[in-house]
Amino acid sequence: MPGHNNCNPLTKESIQHKAMESKRLRLLEEEEKQNKKTTRPGLNSSMLLQKRQLGLLSSTSYCRMVHELKVNCMQRRKIEIHSPDSSVAGTNNFKIVADVACERIFTVNDVEHGGCKYGIINLSGLGKESLTVEMYDNLYFTNRKVNSVCWASLTHPDSHLCLMGIAETPGCASLLPASLFSSTNPGDRPGMLCSFKISTAWSCAWCLNPQADNCFSTGLTRRVLVTNVVTGHRQTFGTSSDVLAQQFATQTPMLYNGCRSGEIFSIDVRQRNRKGQSWKAIRLFHDSAVTSIRLLKAEHYLMAADMAGKIKLWDLRTVKCVKQYQGHHNEYASLPLHVNEEEGLLTAVGQDCYTRIWSLQDAHLLRTIPSPHPSSKDAIPSVVFSSRLGGRRGVPGLLMAVKQDLYHFSYN
Repeated sequence: MPGHNNCNPLTKESIQHKAMESKRLRLLEEEEKQNKKTTRPGLNSSMLLQKRQLGLLSSTSYCRMVHELKVNCMQRRKIEIHSPDSSVAGTNNFKIVADVACERIFTVNDVEHGGCKYGIINLSGLGKESLTVEMYDNLYFTNRKVNSVCWASLTHPDSHLCLMGIAETPGCASLLPASLFSSTNPGDRPGMLCSFKISTAWSCAWCLNPQADNCFSTGLTRRVLVTNVVTGHRQTFGTSSDVLAQQFATQTPMLYNGCRSGEIFSIDVRQRNRKGQSWKAIRLFHDSAVTSIRLLKAEHYLMAADMAGKIKLWDLRTVKCVKQYQGHHNEYASLPLHVNEEEGLLTAVGQDCYTRIWSLQDAHLLRTIPSPHPSSKDAIPSVVFSSRLGGRRGVPGLLMAVKQDLYHFSYN
């Protein structure tokens, strides 16, 4: 009948949400009871040690399998955040990005009245019994939404931060000294190194190869912009799609890009601006928008995730997919991948708010971690995994930021 609606999508959605929440609470309860079972039959610490002593396992394989065991037994503890400047209360959509040494994490929080708040958390307190960390804010750099962030090594390793901010069109790209977020006298802090207006930016990456020194890239709508922050020189490469993910190689001056169209391509940034597609060195294709790319250390392999929930490992020499990691969930979100080659682990958070950890070697799903908060679009966890959280003498485990809370999943 006209005006009569026999289908109520809200009811269907509410039923699905209720079922998902029931599953999340059940899994959380199992986690609290520590009902953890090894994901590989027969894998236990005594068996591994025996095989190692008999020479049946290499040191690399032994360490990797120990990490698999430890990851499966990680326990969640809430971290108390001490902030001399302000509090994270009243914030949302907590995102974290660790520096290379995992000594600090840069934080971005959405605030209730709109905009964002930035800060840096020092992780040195993780090794203490109280499990506290220090957070430093800078109130002069707030209220600009951030699409992408990366650490930049300009004057020394991880000395600066590249921020791709969303504002009213056009947007803004900024390079900030990390020392802006410290406990020193605000009057002694250096100012912003560079800031310029751009069209909507989706991604950014800093180059560590000396042949393209002091350069960072910005993935824009249908183009790539490479900027030298010292000379101000810029190169523009036109593309046929929005560039949602980027990473520079370290052994060569190559920039890898993942697009909304599903294409992944590389650029040699030493070449001049070119039109068309002839400057693309390597081309790979996914069936959906590519949201994250990660080069492995030898730079023969590239890991990529897309909006169809596919995670693929590509061999760049043969230009073929050699492995897929099953279980990831994504339909629309820009979600990062975290590759830890030393530990042999791959970590990703899905749109369903579950954190999944796979074996990098054989793509085996080792653990699925439910979020401590109910699932929602603004409560997708942001994570960092390292065997040295807090630096060289740091503690192993997973950091999870969700809503305004920070958790540490520690090895048992």
